[in-house]
Amino acid sequence: PTTNHVLTRPHLPVMQRSRQSTLLLAAGFVTMCAMRGVSGFMYTGTARLFHGSARYSSSRVSSSLGRLQPQVAGKAFPQFNRQASSQSCPTMVASDPTTVKFTAPIFEKYDLVKEDMVEEYGAKVILFKHKKTGAEVMSVSVPDENKVFGITFRTPPSDSTGVPHILEHSVLCGSRKYPLKEPFVELLKGSMNTFLNAFTYPDRTCYPVASQNLKDFYNLINVYLDSVLHPTLTPWTLKQEGWHYEVEDANEPLTYKGVVFNEMKGVYSSPDAVHGRACQQALFPDNTYGVDSGGDPTVIPELTFEKFSGFHTKFYHPTNSRIYFYGDDDVAARLELLESYLTEFEALPSAPRDSQVDWQKKRDTPWELTQSYPAGADGKPLMTVNWLINDKTLEPQEELALDVLDDLLMGTPVAPLYKTLRESGLGESVLSDGLETVLQQATYSVGMKGIKEEASIPEIEKIILDTLTKIAKEGFEASAIEASLNSLEFRLREFNTGGFPRGLSFMLGSLSSWLYDRDPFEPLRFEKPLAELRSRLDKGEPVFQDLISKYLISNGHRVTVKSLPDTGLEDMLAKNEKDALEAVRSKLSVEELEGLVKETKELKEKQLAEDPPEKLALIPSLTMDDLDREGRNIPIEVGEEAGVTVLRHDLPTNGIVYADVGLDMRVVPFDLLPLMPLFCRCLTEMGTSDMDDIALSRFIQTHTGGVYTSTSTTQKYGEGNKVPAQEVVSNLFVRGKATYAKAGEMMEVMRKVLTDTNFDNKSKFLQMVLETKARMEANLVGSGHSYAAGRIGARYQVADAVSEKMSGVQSLEYIKNLATEVESDWDSVLTKLHTLRDLIVDRRNMVVNLSAENKGFDQIQTQLTDYISGMPLRTEEVKIQDWKAAMHKFEGKGEGFIVPTQVNYVGKGGPMFEEGETTTGASAVVARYLRTSWLWDKVRVVGGAYGAMNVYNPSSGMFKYVSYRDPNLEQTLDTYDGTADFLRETAKEMTPTTLANAVIGMIGDMDGPMSPDQKGFTSMDRWLCGLSDELRQERREQVLGTTAKDFEEFADRLDLVAKDGTIAVIGSSAALKEANDRLGLDLTQLL
Repeated sequence: PTTNHVLTRPHLPVMQRSRQSTLLLAAGFVTMCAMRGVSGFMYTGTARLFHGSARYSSSRVSSSLGRLQPQVAGKAFPQFNRQASSQSCPTMVASDPTTVKFTAPIFEKYDLVKEDMVEEYGAKVILFKHKKTGAEVMSVSVPDENKVFGITFRTPPSDSTGVPHILEHSVLCGSRKYPLKEPFVELLKGSMNTFLNAFTYPDRTCYPVASQNLKDFYNLINVYLDSVLHPTLTPWTLKQEGWHYEVEDANEPLTYKGVVFNEMKGVYSSPDAVHGRACQQALFPDNTYGVDSGGDPTVIPELTFEKFSGFHTKFYHPTNSRIYFYGDDDVAARLELLESYLTEFEALPSAPRDSQVDWQKKRDTPWELTQSYPAGADGKPLMTVNWLINDKTLEPQEELALDVLDDLLMGTPVAPLYKTLRESGLGESVLSDGLETVLQQATYSVGMKGIKEEASIPEIEKIILDTLTKIAKEGFEASAIEASLNSLEFRLREFNTGGFPRGLSFMLGSLSSWLYDRDPFEPLRFEKPLAELRSRLDKGEPVFQDLISKYLISNGHRVTVKSLPDTGLEDMLAKNEKDALEAVRSKLSVEELEGLVKETKELKEKQLAEDPPEKLALIPSLTMDDLDREGRNIPIEVGEEAGVTVLRHDLPTNGIVYADVGLDMRVVPFDLLPLMPLFCRCLTEMGTSDMDDIALSRFIQTHTGGVYTSTSTTQKYGEGNKVPAQEVVSNLFVRGKATYAKAGEMMEVMRKVLTDTNFDNKSKFLQMVLETKARMEANLVGSGHSYAAGRIGARYQVADAVSEKMSGVQSLEYIKNLATEVESDWDSVLTKLHTLRDLIVDRRNMVVNLSAENKGFDQIQTQLTDYISGMPLRTEEVKIQDWKAAMHKFEGKGEGFIVPTQVNYVGKGGPMFEEGETTTGASAVVARYLRTSWLWDKVRVVGGAYGAMNVYNPSSGMFKYVSYRDPNLEQTLDTYDGTADFLRETAKEMTPTTLANAVIGMIGDMDGPMSPDQKGFTSMDRWLCGLSDELRQERREQVLGTTAKDFEEFADRLDLVAKDGTIAVIGSSAALKEANDRLGLDLTQLL
């Protein structure tokens, strides 16, 4: 909460789409539908838990590293458990975990199917088959303390009622062994997990957990296994998580409610999501991919309890499962735990046949599909050309070659297909989903959005096909191929998944083959197919030209999907829903209507009921004794080179140096801040005086693991836990990574992009502006919660005001005006870009941050010295801008921003602590507790929103509430204002177990895993904002010492937010206008 990072070139593409990349970058896991970004059309799934930590979009080509960008930042809500575990836990393996002895009796229960060593990652991989049930078990032994478990069922739906998605939510709402209201939430409250979620694909449902603590890990597995195999499914479960008729008074109209129902209404409000589903369903008219596993809101109410429970009976059986373990724990102990659940089941011979995913037969003749999406007055058409690639299994080397081809065609802004479309000027942004190999059959998709005229769509299609034909004839330049291969190989060898568990990336990669009864080990390897591909290329084979001809040009299974804006569609959908409900109501007898009123009341009572202590005690948990009292510090050495501060972090980077060059942004005038994100993009996309954009991109791919830019704006911490006078730390970072041997090339290109970028490319800059506009418009509809939170903060905090100015609500109008200015007065815009460089790029404003092994620092010292000496040392006075004085002066109760959507994003917040007041780590414990108790129960469970969260910033004393895909508005605000009373009652009734769980969960958040580059950057961030190890330890001790009194004191602070807090809502016109008589918000039509 203390830092607002805006990444213009995200460091690691955590969510890749191709199967080879899945393994290292968690591909198929993609959507957590809440995080659906601007691009990435092939719909791959939904998740039970909304991750509200995303900070940047998923615009695929915004990274020199390749495809789709992260859709979750770091880890999943890391959190927790209580009581002693009911499951005996094995001791940690002290010896080499890759050495497995099959002497324990438990191995007699399993057949050994396959055993191998994945040399690329030093992993011992074993595939077992449970003799009694036929369940397949993959065991990965590797020296990684962040252990992962997952159980996956093949769950192909036959309709769009969303039954697999609703069931994914529902099985975690109580089970035979854990008959609580929601064991999942109890785990969220107090587990040390590093990942805890569940997600639904078009053909599978996955339940993964991860933890660095062995006892906690086995606790999580116990709860998840009992939940999926023995859930307590009742009609009430379907009503809450799926859908139900809600009516509190017989004289009132009926409404639909349900978590998934409202979640999917939000999804179907996004033009990108609507288009993506149409593309997938068009490509697969004859198999399960032709329906929506997430659920179509117009179809979800057709789901009955019989179909709901029958789906579980049919598919949630061990025979139909793929079970996965990863980490440094004992293999025998894994199997012992698993056996305790599998032993009571018998084999279900029909399961493999019942869950089989049929192959879609390919057509011979291309076709078209036209549909509409809900849009505002400025909505524009979007289109993609989509291919079904294969109707039989692809060979590993061919699939890898397709992955490289995808990168060559569209992986960077200068890739020929992407570049040609971008420069056509026919649309605002390229839609570059590209290759998708997560499902049984691969697809390819490319197009444009923000198209100026519908009549231009055939021309765009022609450009795509003509460009492919030209490339198939002429091929790619050798330097482009080598750059793409080197970039891919670097990513595969680095295997950097950030805070996302490596083991989960392994699991998802394996499933892309394993789920379809193929070798689960094959996707984990890359050495052989990569060597084979290089060998073919060395022989002069036209590998990529042949692939284009075979799978794209000569492929008749091609559909062009057009999505046209319809300003009346939102109202029509609302009317259709209202008419359908009125039709249902008209057929109800008085007794039936009274029955629904009674059901509504009873459901809410169940939703708000507390689990008794004896049931809560059933959840296995850690105790306070299991926690480390000492925090985990990151090594840092602060030095100086030629007057520049240099931070060094001695970390196990495996021969890679991660370099971050920070430049103070406080020299930028407030009115130029909205231009900063585009300035950052220019640095890595425009080219330099001696390298055009193509040469620059290829140089980066050939010699480094990536170079990109980001901005970071935060507030400094105060002394003695006191809220300080606002002092902002704001930096532009140029970040890169390379092997030690290539550090010179990396540092040189990082210097050149800062000092020698050629900004004078009007058409390219205009396209960047239009792409930014398109991305923001999509994000406002799909991720409105982040904009609402930013708008609230901007009223009080300079750091938030700066971030809001650069990439928040108010920047959209700036971007629209900038597009006009580029056309009418390019010289003025060019002058501003040069002004920014002159202000920012100054050795006096610079900090260098390096993460490597000690030996690496010695190897790159010369390059570092040359880099610093090559940076400009200006002589003009450094003028720090007074951003606080320039902040917009807000008035009134708050703001409402109207966008075309069927749901709302409701925010409220304000300062809890004033300057000079003392904050404590205990406040963070209470804030976190609210997310999994009051807000979860009232906003999500009862209210039907997909997500509800809060942000507490100890450095500023700010507190914000925000909801996600929320069908309500005023009701949610009333819930926020009732939070203080809830906390007071909680404090009175606080049990030692509840308090311990709240603390344990907070410590789990604090101790989350980080990759070496994340550690180095985090350590620098802490150093810059004054968060010392001593202060962190003091706050940790305050967390560990949290008492019930802290909950009560936090409640008193929240009264201030309820009374004087600011409201910000991104929502529909109908909802905002209906509520505004009471709220008195300033309303603005954004889209």
